[in-house]
Amino acid sequence: MAISEQTRQRAEEIVARYPQPRSALLPMLHLVQSEEGWVSPEGVALCADVLDLTKAEVGAVATFYTMYKREPVGDWLVSVCTNWACAVRGGQETYDRLAEELGVGHEGVTEDGIMLEHAECLAACDYAPVLTVNYEFYDNSSPDDAVELVAALRRGERPAPSRGAPLCTFREISEQLAGFADARPGAVDAGPAGEPTVAGLRVADEVGAGPDSVARGGE
Repeated sequence: MAISEQTRQRAEEIVARYPQPRSALLPMLHLVQSEEGWVSPEGVALCADVLDLTKAEVGAVATFYTMYKREPVGDWLVSVCTNWACAVRGGQETYDRLAEELGVGHEGVTEDGIMLEHAECLAACDYAPVLTVNYEFYDNSSPDDAVELVAALRRGERPAPSRGAPLCTFREISEQLAGFADARPGAVDAGPAGEPTVAGLRVADEVGAGPDSVARGGE
């Protein structure tokens, strides 16, 4: 499918943000995913053309970072952390249960548009075990919680994340990651940081390693 003229114009807008055009490649790949739902061959060609790069150079970047998908994702990217902090608290069991429930393995996509993936780390050890849907967090998730979350997605619902902004589809979040505002009411509303994160900051500050201590010159 051909890339739309609107996406090409937006790609030019992204390039204009940077002193060096090739610096625009990462957000441009997100832009491609916002239209195509993945980094398609047509999307690679667009990036190469606009940035005066070869398709091989664009493809090398797109295959290096796991957030760029080389197969269509569908609406929901479900990422389950199976790194050590989450694994010891049941993360692998959650992944295995979802794989059984969905009938797909790593980066497999169901017919109704759910991609499942192992995640090496989701940078939320204080909430382990965690999973994300399109990069929004669902903390302290048990296998049963995860199955119910997926069932809700299949019913057409958008369950509220534990923290952060309201849940978006993969294309909607890709548009935001490309640097374009989501005009839907409340689309980027977010609450305060959770208690485990705040507690960690307090401890860090007590030992002189927190942001408040750094601001005071390490006192």
